[in-house]
Amino acid sequence: MHYDERTFVMVKPDGVQRGLIGEIISRFEDRGLKLVGAKALTLDEELASEHYSEHQGKDFFDDLIDFITSGPVFAMVWEGKDATRQVRRMVGATDPGEAAPGTIRGDYGLDLGRNVIHASDHEDEGANARETSVFFDDDELLNYEQATDKWRYE
Repeated sequence: MHYDERTFVMVKPDGVQRGLIGEIISRFEDRGLKLVGAKALTLDEELASEHYSEHQGKDFFDDLIDFITSGPVFAMVWEGKDATRQVRRMVGATDPGEAAPGTIRGDYGLDLGRNVIHASDHEDEGANARETSVFFDDDELLNYEQATDKWRYE
């Protein structure tokens, strides 16, 4: 059973440094999403600028690039029914002060500039594919069935 809905997620340098990769992966797996791509890397300025291209020219762009290139990140692609919307709900509001308890940012984020995780926006259909392609080649994404798939979906 393969669902075409895939979504890009990245644990930011603060989340990596705080040792939250495993916790974040567990939350998505517990939800029933399937990990189809993952890699640890440190972004250079060119890759970071490509990833955050929609923010170029904004006042906070340089600070955003400085932060996201300050240490390793953990990039992932998750698959499942309505995956992008599910992930966004689990991640919570961009500002951790506004994120609900139980969301990743609500539980682990304390500051807008250190909000632990990035997730593609479900309202921008092109963002998911663009962000995924910035970090992953097609041959780096897996297509496989899990034995538990039949227990997740009708």
